[in-house]
Amino acid sequence: MRKIISLAVCLFLAAATSLSAQDSIKDSLKKAFSINDYTLVGIEYGASVSRMQFNPSRTQTNFFIPNTFGVFILKYGKLFDGSPNFGLKLGARYGHEGYKFKANKETGVTPNIEGAERAIIDIVEVPMMAHFHSDGLHFKVMADLGIYGAYRLGIERIGDRVREEDRYSFMEWDRRYDYGITGGLGFGIVFDPVEFHVNAGVRYAWGTLYDPDYVSKDFYRFAYPLDFMATAGLYFQLTKRSGKTRGQIRREAYEQIYHPKNDADTDSQGR
Repeated sequence: MRKIISLAVCLFLAAATSLSAQDSIKDSLKKAFSINDYTLVGIEYGASVSRMQFNPSRTQTNFFIPNTFGVFILKYGKLFDGSPNFGLKLGARYGHEGYKFKANKETGVTPNIEGAERAIIDIVEVPMMAHFHSDGLHFKVMADLGIYGAYRLGIERIGDRVREEDRYSFMEWDRRYDYGITGGLGFGIVFDPVEFHVNAGVRYAWGTLYDPDYVSKDFYRFAYPLDFMATAGLYFQLTKRSGKTRGQIRREAYEQIYHPKNDADTDSQGR
């Protein structure tokens, strides 16, 4: 019986020692891999799928439009000097809005605007988004949410009934300025100092495509662009992602020189 008890005690102590060692290793790794308030700059490229929120409604379908391009700056920081998972994403992006009508099942008639059954609108936008990220050693997940302002650069109207003088021209009642809400989700693959990001985003305009009363002063019409974007981006870290930064090293050196700790005094005071 004593041998069994002794063996059990030995196994318990070995297990406790092993768990303690594992916890110590985890704590050491956690301390070694702490995310700094670092900065990235990158480019993104992809495509969009566009629709319009019409009032009154019109029969339409999703409109795939390629060639979305953006340049962004990501600045990571701590929220209220606490959680390290927040940041700010700023940039400029060239993209598209548009619509593509289809025939009404009941009437067989395809809607149009100024004769156009399809239209591609080129825009340049400036998004400003709050950024959330959760990092691993070589992987991260991300979420963005914010607002944007934009300007409509050009338009192409497509359809057999479009007048040639209107095909690439804005009408006097068309609105060139755009603004709204934007955001998305994504993930990143990280090999310091380079990161590869994949994002799925959405952009919803709060401003209508044209003056609501241009057809009738008594009957308003609205068209709000809604765009879904998929992009891939290459980002470069401008400052150190993890570990001690140069600023931290300089501060530690300053403290050691001008405020050295005297272990002997500390022990004598503690005693």
